[in-house]
Amino acid sequence: MRFAWEREKSANYVPVKQSFASRLIYIAYNVVYFIPIVLPFVGTIDYRAGYVAFFVTIIIRAAANVYRNNVLTLEQAEAFPLRSP
Repeated sequence: MRFAWEREKSANYVPVKQSFASRLIYIAYNVVYFIPIVLPFVGTIDYRAGYVAFFVTIIIRAAANVYRNNVLTLEQAEAFPLRSP
């Protein structure tokens, strides 16, 4: 929300173009989120391991979102690969 507000206030906003590696990390980061959800349902891992893996994933995503929202500027935040879509 903060970044959308900053984009509206900026008169000369130029979108940030991500590199190929950054885009690949962005996609992998968002795919990894669903792995602990899917694997217990197909029987690859048990539910307890899936719960722990999902908990670790959520903690990492929460830390990345807190860092992105509170530390980075608008340009840095849009180039940051560890973000939700």
